[in-house]
Amino acid sequence: MSPAGSWPPAVAPPSGGPDPGVPWHYGDPHREQRMLGSGRAAVDLSHLGVVTVAGPDRLTWLHDLTTQHVSTLAPGASSLALVLSPHGHVEHELHLVDDGERTWIVVEPGSAATLVAYLESMRFLLRVEIDDRSTSHGVVWEQEWSADPALPTWLVPADFAGRGRVDAGSDRGGDADKYVADRPGSLPGREVVLPIGEVADRIASHDEVAGTWALEALRVAAAVPRIGLETDHRTLPHEVGWIGPAVHLDKGCYRGQEAVARVHNLGRPPRRLALLHLDGSDQVLPAHGDRVFVDGADVGWVGTAAWHFEEGPIATAVVRRASPVDAVAAVRTAEGDVAASQQVVVQA
Repeated sequence: MSPAGSWPPAVAPPSGGPDPGVPWHYGDPHREQRMLGSGRAAVDLSHLGVVTVAGPDRLTWLHDLTTQHVSTLAPGASSLALVLSPHGHVEHELHLVDDGERTWIVVEPGSAATLVAYLESMRFLLRVEIDDRSTSHGVVWEQEWSADPALPTWLVPADFAGRGRVDAGSDRGGDADKYVADRPGSLPGREVVLPIGEVADRIASHDEVAGTWALEALRVAAAVPRIGLETDHRTLPHEVGWIGPAVHLDKGCYRGQEAVARVHNLGRPPRRLALLHLDGSDQVLPAHGDRVFVDGADVGWVGTAAWHFEEGPIATAVVRRASPVDAVAAVRTAEGDVAASQQVVVQA
């Protein structure tokens, strides 16, 4: 699992984790976080799924199927889009980049086949060609916020990267600013798609190397949601701060659009994303799904927990919107309760 380079041996991820088959760390996750944050390291993400859509109708077709305005996506530009259920619940998170001939889509491990099946079912008579390239192409994460002109490059949306705002329009309920007023941090970075045989050399071209542990810690500190970790089967985009970065508010119809508009214009999402600062005295880190209690009431669950090199133990959590913000929370782990303070991420 070690790339071509003079790195320490890679440590495999724990069984059942979200990132199987790629290095978890190389012996010093905190140092790897520092190196990654400084732009000196790269992360092997070749376990992610890669799908392409070619053909002259690809962009208008994807525009109609997803939450984001991508009909005029320029060659080399990228976007974050979602596929929703008819009830507005998140089914797929798509990292899109167009190269002028095809749209490259990076998705979570193991989800490419499901996405391809859905896209094939929606082809009708349109001029599109869909391919699963997960075995032929890999992904490398680099802490840099600019596109590689020679390779398909997905950039983290400006909102998450601390580089401004994605133009997401507005509706009667206002614009995307109503959901996240102040993000806890930023995650400027990119996913570079390249032939699988070139992944090791790409990583070796950097001064340092990092595993997925380091990347996840930086993602959690910035409260950037990830499907399957900060989401469940009934997640609405509003709950985790995807309105704006991933959802355009006035692009027109798509599956689930009515539910998105109804919550945005007439109500509030039932849950909200929070960042928990955990008591590290017992060295206990919660697992995904561990329950969160406030004043004795079960108010939600942990998305992702991580040891951050500066913040210490932290975790994302999805909690009831009306749960008290200032009260100390208790995360119920297999080893006992862990106290935590809450930092509001999504406020609506």
